[in-house]
Amino acid sequence: MPSPQPEGQDVRRLVPRTDTVLADPAVEAAVVRLGRDTVRAAVVRAQAQARAGDIASDEVVGATLAALPARATTLTPVINATGVVIHTNLGRAPLSQAAVEAMAAAAGTVDVELDLATGRRSTRGRGTLAALLDVLPEAGGALVVNNGAAALVLATTALAAGREVVVSRGEMVEIGDGFRLPDLIASTGGRLREVGTTNRTTVADYAAAVGPDTGCILKVHPSNFRVEGFTASVSVADLVGLGVPVVHDIGSGLLRPHPLLPDEPDAASALAEGAAVVTCSGDKLLGGPQAGLVLGDATTVETLRRHPLARALRADKMTLAGLEATVRGPRPPVWTALEADPDRLRARCDALLAALPTASGATIVPADGVVGGGGAPGRPLPGWAVALPESCAAALRSLDRPVLARVERGRCLVDPRCVPESLDTVLVEALREVLNRVS
Repeated sequence: MPSPQPEGQDVRRLVPRTDTVLADPAVEAAVVRLGRDTVRAAVVRAQAQARAGDIASDEVVGATLAALPARATTLTPVINATGVVIHTNLGRAPLSQAAVEAMAAAAGTVDVELDLATGRRSTRGRGTLAALLDVLPEAGGALVVNNGAAALVLATTALAAGREVVVSRGEMVEIGDGFRLPDLIASTGGRLREVGTTNRTTVADYAAAVGPDTGCILKVHPSNFRVEGFTASVSVADLVGLGVPVVHDIGSGLLRPHPLLPDEPDAASALAEGAAVVTCSGDKLLGGPQAGLVLGDATTVETLRRHPLARALRADKMTLAGLEATVRGPRPPVWTALEADPDRLRARCDALLAALPTASGATIVPADGVVGGGGAPGRPLPGWAVALPESCAAALRSLDRPVLARVERGRCLVDPRCVPESLDTVLVEALREVLNRVS
């Protein structure tokens, strides 16, 4: 309830002026953090509340501060308890602390295209490119653009604009949100030449299509789905023997083979087999910020770098900094989640359950996580989850620090795989609040 106002006075005369409220030290600090327009709008709303008698005139400053957002963006940090490691709707890979610090350092003025020793212009993001070549000596050159699709578009544009791009029908994929490979190729000015069938393509199919008008052969990893049974595909090594550049889009950004993902293509193997260009994303299995990587022989990569389109697709300084820190730094969170020990996940679920009211009806159930982001489709990641009533899912999303769970078979499953252990206490409080709310 608002404080009582002195009798006989016009309430509107007691409402503090806008400039008076803005001069309050706490409000001034908010202006520095959020911007004058955002804060002023909150002041106006608080003044209107006071004039309507909903709050007292001396509560305008407090109401202003209470109404301000926590940060100058509408993006809300959430806790990923879905069990989907690379969740596109949640921004794909969460960054390591090293990458976060590197991007914060790059937010100011940095030597992104300057050689401090000579004072002259230098190669953009040279430290990032050097880091990539250090971990992938199979590549003679590297280039970073703003996402995986951009890397593919740049490669096919530079190598095959006005010419043919030979692709297997089994690799005519849709990469998400309605974007389809044929449309991307058409946007480059290349002409798509389809070979083989949906389930079987042979080297003879490619050989019959290759000719003087071929700009490149494009091999695409079919993300998000698997074709099983009576199938055949052609290796990069066999395609290289046809005498035209081979562009291999490996998709998820696995740099080297990993036993956890035996069927996932990797950059080192594709380069060793002779691919002229390998393209992939930086924010999936690599675990870094959104970026597209172009890796390949030095001459071909330089051709791509000098193409006019490269300027429009280049990565910004913060992406370059975060990517370098990801490549050189500690193991990123993506791999902590992918390699999580099922026994440890069970122990965490036990601790979560023990902290909840006994009458909550919560239980612990087996729950397979998934890689996500189109990577390793069909590959389960064995684990455990806390099962709650289905109605808890919406309630968890409505918290000040939203928790994203998954709904499966009429249950809300809270999977700790992608939740840093340091947030387990936060997760407990979230579950308690929601269970109290829905009970």
